[in-house]
Order: sequence, then structure tokens, then C-alpha cells
Amino acid sequence: MPSFDIVSEVSSMEIENAVNQAKKELANRFDFRGSKAEIALDKNEIKLTAEDEFKVIAIEEIVINKLTKRGISLKNVERCPADLSPLGHARQVIKIKQGLESDVAKEVSQFVRDAKLKCTAAIEGGKVRVAGKNRDDLQAVIAACRAHEFPIALQFNNFRD
Repeated sequence: MPSFDIVSEVSSMEIENAVNQAKKELANRFDFRGSKAEIALDKNEIKLTAEDEFKVIAIEEIVINKLTKRGISLKNVERCPADLSPLGHARQVIKIKQGLESDVAKEVSQFVRDAKLKCTAAIEGGKVRVAGKNRDDLQAVIAACRAHEFPIALQFNNFRD
């Protein structure tokens, strides 16, 4: 029985490349010369630190720009508000969402069921497995999911005949 998985994954290598490009730009920018501005990557979090809120906002724009240029959807990026310390230092965290959360997975599976195609959708951990009798129905499901607007970017992988 043909099947495929609907997932929401962001390549860790693309995140790392975007952060490295942002660090290079930060080192070369005139307005950051001599300042203590830093970009750090921890798993699925990008931590920004700077001397004031204005510089953190500028660093955030650099990082977001590099993420979009590397093909990472902004639907998978969650920007947390900047934290200001009493001494004037500012910190911010940008989180990268990996996997389908349960409520989004339910929404996707319900959408597949409502499409009235001869396919079944089952939630398995951080993905939705869609199975059907022929591959044309599965391709119709992929096209319908791409046309519909979900709160997170979807990828389709593990297509089996």
C-alpha cells in the first residue's frame, strides 16, 4: 500500500550555515566594531547578546535574513522577546521548531480526511503518515496540503509504493 509522511523538519546544517554567515556579517559590519555582540547556536536555539536593545534588533534582522536566504521557512522560526538587564545588556532567543506538534498534526490529519480522497491519515509521533490504495490519491493529498495554509511549514518524505 503506497504511503508517505508529512513532517516539519529544518536541516540542522542549514541552520548552522545561516548562523555562520550571520557571524561573518556581524564581524564585518561597521556599526558593531568594538561592541560585545555575539551569536550562539545551541541545538534548535539561536542566542543573541549585545550591549543594548537596538543592537539585538539589528542582529536579529541579520540572522532572520540569513535563515530565509538558506531556505528556512519563517513559519518554523519563533522569535522570543528581547530581555533587557538593568545594566543595559540585551539578550534574545530565536527558537527553531522541529517536528509537528500534536495540535498541528491533528489539524493536518483532519484536513486529509476532509479532502474526501481515498486515503487514511495516522499521527505517529512528530509526523503524519498518509496511506492510500493508489499513488494518484497520495499526490492529490500532497497538492492539497501545499495549497492549504498551515501554521508551520510542511515537508513530504518517505514516499513508498
